[in-house]
Amino acid sequence: MLILFIGDIVGSPGRRIVTDRLKDIVAQESIDLVLANGENAASGFGITPAIADTLLSEGIEVLTGGNHIWDRKEILDYIDTAPRLLRPANFPEGTKGHGRFVGVSQGGVQYAVINLQGRVFMGPNDCPFRAADRELAALPGEVKVVVVDVHAETTSEKEAMGWYLDGRVSAVVGTHTHVATADERVLPHGTAFISDVGMTGPHDGVIGMGRAAVLRRFLDNLPARFEVASGDIQMNTVLLDVDESSGRARSIQRRRYRLDT
Repeated sequence: MLILFIGDIVGSPGRRIVTDRLKDIVAQESIDLVLANGENAASGFGITPAIADTLLSEGIEVLTGGNHIWDRKEILDYIDTAPRLLRPANFPEGTKGHGRFVGVSQGGVQYAVINLQGRVFMGPNDCPFRAADRELAALPGEVKVVVVDVHAETTSEKEAMGWYLDGRVSAVVGTHTHVATADERVLPHGTAFISDVGMTGPHDGVIGMGRAAVLRRFLDNLPARFEVASGDIQMNTVLLDVDESSGRARSIQRRRYRLDT
């Protein structure tokens, strides 16, 4: 089973490359399942119901979230009715939305996606490690293919999650930093891991935002309005090859695609 995980989709440039490239990539690579982090899809901050619906109609089966999932107030009434748009499972009990999705791929394979958020340099959420235990315990026994998006600041917390879940899930993929890391590997008990998938959007700015405002912020430390950059549009992804009968990963490969101009 081939699974494509798309790194954080940022603004309209990120959505554009998904629209322009994804269907051809899926056909060329014979991909069975597409997942993506979408929490920055609306002008770099949050996601709207319309954008979520559009991305899900483009061939993405599940969208994961993170610390920006609530940035657009209109998502609050939508997320309870949209099980394929996840928020981190370790948000406090009673939070709207879902942290886990169980589905069936186009090829008829059951799979699950779990969304977690780190705590180091981030919000005071519940423990993501214990939340992972809880979410895995709730899965039907027949579900073998499980992909975890851990949305976190530090590589250490993400790597720790990879080791913690090694042998219990198919893949632990990191998101949030918007910078792809080169530490992809399959851990000893069959879990594919990467600290960060990277970003889908414009790479001529600073993690997706226009350079000028970011530089002003660093230089004078005053508030600045950030807007999404525009050039060098890339889709950073990982391609996971998973044994659907056991859920163990065979391989993980970084794949970078550019927008045809």
